[in-house]
Amino acid sequence: MGLLDRFRRKSSEDPEVVRRRALLANGRLTDGTVIETEAEDGREMVRYEYSVQGVEFESCEFLTDEQLGRPQDYAPGATIGIRYDPRNHSNSIVV
Repeated sequence: MGLLDRFRRKSSEDPEVVRRRALLANGRLTDGTVIETEAEDGREMVRYEYSVQGVEFESCEFLTDEQLGRPQDYAPGATIGIRYDPRNHSNSIVV
């Protein structure tokens, strides 16, 4: 922890909401493929894979309420849009 970190205000905002907003605003777009979907803790989770500069990545995330309204878009084998952080390619979200 740096000296300036001690003086920064702690955000009461959910870190996942902050991460999603940053990736939607600044993330690079690529195509991915849905591997599978499953229900976990009463929420729908999608597992997906994508490639950036020849490196394969696999990740999963819970679908948002908006995404849940389009279940056909997230069926296994479907091509989906992925936003990823250009400085950390493994940090990604489904769009």
